[in-house]
Amino acid sequence: MAKTSPEENFAALGLTLPPAPKPLGVYKPGLQVDHFYYVSGHGTVQTDGSLIIGRIGKDLDIEEGKLAARQVGLAILATLKAQLGSLNRIKRVIKVLGMVNATDDFLRHPYIINGCSELFAQVWGEENGIGVRSAVGMGTLPDNIPVEIEAVFELND
Repeated sequence: MAKTSPEENFAALGLTLPPAPKPLGVYKPGLQVDHFYYVSGHGTVQTDGSLIIGRIGKDLDIEEGKLAARQVGLAILATLKAQLGSLNRIKRVIKVLGMVNATDDFLRHPYIINGCSELFAQVWGEENGIGVRSAVGMGTLPDNIPVEIEAVFELND
């Protein structure tokens, strides 16, 4: 049986990519260094360009937070496609850092970031789509977004 490509896997999910976010400060959305591609922190950009806003545990529940993290994953995919031309250029996910804007008593940050991690596993498969990860809580995030995620990928030769 032929192995499917990341682009084929993404198409099979039936999801829509948002527009690749433009930097809101002095930084690059992504940067290639040797065989690695570093993606700056991305937020909850939706297909219409608007942001999902709110704090988990106050404005959003845990499932809405997980969906927000998946939306951040889609924004990262949009940047990868815009910068590299194809998701097939990515060999594997190396590292994901997920930051969750949550109330002081919220304790399930890893569950929220699974929204992004599960998406990457669906696109690149479990072997290449799951890397090392941190999921941490934050007092606030820019524009009151619920999730911000940065990632590092290994490129194909």
